[in-house]
Amino acid sequence: MARQPQTPETRSVRLLKVGEQVRHILSELLSRQQVHDDVLSAHTVSVTEVRMSPDLRHAAVFVKSLLGADEEIVLKALRTNTAFFQKEVAGRLKLKYAAKIRFLPDESFDEANRIDALLADPRVLRDLEDEQD
Repeated sequence: MARQPQTPETRSVRLLKVGEQVRHILSELLSRQQVHDDVLSAHTVSVTEVRMSPDLRHAAVFVKSLLGADEEIVLKALRTNTAFFQKEVAGRLKLKYAAKIRFLPDESFDEANRIDALLADPRVLRDLEDEQD
């Protein structure tokens, strides 16, 4: 039997709660500049979403630097300090296993900009006006 793709509606409430707790911890660490890294201190980084695996052993952390500036440099700095983040998250959350954190760029903003550009296209606007008439 093929496995259904997971959507936010089908994931369990526990996965969502733990993911949100991890997001808050990571956001707090980054906003208070508790990471001793010059790159991360110089950039404002937002943790937009955390997706936990069903066994809570892996966390996919989606991040976006302010205005998308130096995104590759920021991701490299985050990945370099992954052990620190994992230790802090494990210490603050009382879970059976410490989650392995994987930092990924959040591309949802780019996708939203692409959709806005498509909707602003004159051909699409013309079709939308035709539907309203």
